[in-house]
Amino acid sequence: MALAKTESCSDIVLEYQKGFGNEFASEALAGALPVGQNSPQKSPLGLFSELVSGTAFSAPRSLNRRSYLFRIRPSVSQGVFGPLDNRNFLTPPLDIEPYPGPLRWAPFAMPEAPTDFIQGILTICGNGSPKDHVGMAVHSFAANRSMDARAFSNADAECLILPQIGGLRLVTEIGILHVRPGEVALVPKGMKFRVDLLDGPIRGFLCENYGHPFVLPDLGLIGSHGLANAIDFEVPVAAYEDKEGPVELVHKLAGSLWSAELDHSPFDVVAWRGNWTPSKFDMRRFMVMGALNFDHPDPSIFCALSSPSSSVSGGNLDFMVLPPRWMVAEHTFRPPGFHRNCVAEFLSVIQGSHEARSSSFPPGSVSVHNSWTPHGPDFATYEAAREADLAPVKIEDALVFMFETRFPLEVASQALEGKNRQREGHRGWEGFRKRFPEG
Repeated sequence: MALAKTESCSDIVLEYQKGFGNEFASEALAGALPVGQNSPQKSPLGLFSELVSGTAFSAPRSLNRRSYLFRIRPSVSQGVFGPLDNRNFLTPPLDIEPYPGPLRWAPFAMPEAPTDFIQGILTICGNGSPKDHVGMAVHSFAANRSMDARAFSNADAECLILPQIGGLRLVTEIGILHVRPGEVALVPKGMKFRVDLLDGPIRGFLCENYGHPFVLPDLGLIGSHGLANAIDFEVPVAAYEDKEGPVELVHKLAGSLWSAELDHSPFDVVAWRGNWTPSKFDMRRFMVMGALNFDHPDPSIFCALSSPSSSVSGGNLDFMVLPPRWMVAEHTFRPPGFHRNCVAEFLSVIQGSHEARSSSFPPGSVSVHNSWTPHGPDFATYEAAREADLAPVKIEDALVFMFETRFPLEVASQALEGKNRQREGHRGWEGFRKRFPEG
């Protein structure tokens, strides 16, 4: 059991428990957790016991996710919901059919007017439907103010949050996570959270997972460790707010946003136990596997988290991490080569550059390639790599992530028509010349 050293969200000293999908227990006040049972007739300190189940009650033990929360007020203490209009935060099915060619965007603009995390979400692409519990969506976000007196819960999706500029303070029902560029946070479906700014404006990406909750991929012949190791995921200790006053709860269900007014802070969980928890992972701790003699392996070696679907056609959603690493393969075209595949890909750069892109793809840029859309290195990268000295070299300043999904990606018209869409991005593949049969 991990114990928080302070009693409120405002002055919490951040401590983290380690592990992904394990059983945890945490209390912000000694004695807040009952001993030997989860719902005693009278919970300690006058708290309310509340079970939160993130999977079916009968899910296999290894996959079952649930936590008992011991809170100051039960979650049923909330106002009446009314519809909330946010035209930029969309849910599949989207309005533009999957496009068979490459798509690319320059970094998304920072807001000028006061904008919080929810207001700053703009949908880029997605597939499936939360009503069917399948698919995903990717959104950009940009904010210049904290979510004051506001909370958000997403009944549609598990939320994966990737800041690219600025750090954020992720206040959740069971504790606080500080998440900075290079780190990724996971918030379970239905958990209330708030995004505050740590050190100025923020920008990044939000991925909604409508399908099977993320799990660490099996390692098979790799063995017992490698890729994203469970010990490197950090889980917050208990922290709570005992605050009166109006708080707006924004709730997303079946693609619609709703708003209700609470008369207290929803972040009032004094103690908890279970494995339905938020977590964060430093992508630079990803343990890379790679080619040590020749050829370029498939991108599956970079898979950090997976929402399983089909073992043949691909996952509902896979999250890939490409961190700094050594390149040592000999007699090999080292950048990712030309390829077509059965999954759709969303790629962006957190820092540095991507080895298959030239300088026209700075951090914050986005590329989307649908199922069977040919892609690969641009002309400048290809020509340079073809003649490069193949001495060992380290990719130093690079942190790239990618989402892969077996379902074609629809695109939101607001992204397709956006000013930052690079409509001439395909020209990066112009210039290739025939060398056959000379070589």
